[in-house]
Amino acid sequence: MTLAKYRTIFGVGLQNTLVYRWNFLLRSVFEVIPLLGTVFLWRAIFASRHEPVGGYGFGSMIYYFLLTNLVTNLITPTEDEWQIAADIREGQINSLLVKPLDYLGYRVSLFLGYRVTYSALTLPLVLGLFVCFSRYVTLPRHGETWAWGLLSLTLAAFLQFFVTYAVAMLAFWILEISTVVFIVYSFEYFLSGHLFPLDLLPGGVRRLTDWLPFSYELFFPVAVIQESIRGPALYQGLVIQAVWVAVMWGVGQLMWRRGVRRYQAFGG
Repeated sequence: MTLAKYRTIFGVGLQNTLVYRWNFLLRSVFEVIPLLGTVFLWRAIFASRHEPVGGYGFGSMIYYFLLTNLVTNLITPTEDEWQIAADIREGQINSLLVKPLDYLGYRVSLFLGYRVTYSALTLPLVLGLFVCFSRYVTLPRHGETWAWGLLSLTLAAFLQFFVTYAVAMLAFWILEISTVVFIVYSFEYFLSGHLFPLDLLPGGVRRLTDWLPFSYELFFPVAVIQESIRGPALYQGLVIQAVWVAVMWGVGQLMWRRGVRRYQAFGG
């Protein structure tokens, strides 16, 4: 019965996303524009240098950004923090608190439903980009890379979600969380590898990012798929990634328990 409840919620997530399918599709289309801008920027950089940048040639750099685009479309939460904060602020969680339902399980089920539908809608466009830039695509040479890459992608998805969930829990204490969200996501955007591969950072800063959660949300799974991380470094990275997933899950659960104790059940 417990699993049946969350399967039903997963189905609700699928249906809700289908309602806004054109919105998600258009968002995915316009995400191509920054990618094309990135291609032109790095083409100009490599044309002026005539040598690799931080171990990346032009082809491997373009492949890196193709993978970041793919990973983002597959696993990044879509407005979950705003929805959770609205549930708390507007009292929508009132009806959930009186039901035999775990709120985190409820949100995870919706998240998975959203991601399955969103990925199905946008994946053809993303794969089309891989076809357009196929001369730069280098598939993994080792069969086990697919398994490690899938594991890292799964951990990255849950890490991103639990970070989002923990940030949204601030709505129990703060009426408007948008400022905190933008601050956190500014660090995340810079330190996760959206702008450039983290290999390009200076040594000390690069070593610091290895111990922060942000690089494991995007850069690390991309590096695993590119096979730029292998052997002991791969195993260590997976362990750190799993630890951060557990830490952020614990932070989110702690904030939920403390938030519910002080929650004033207005609205709903």
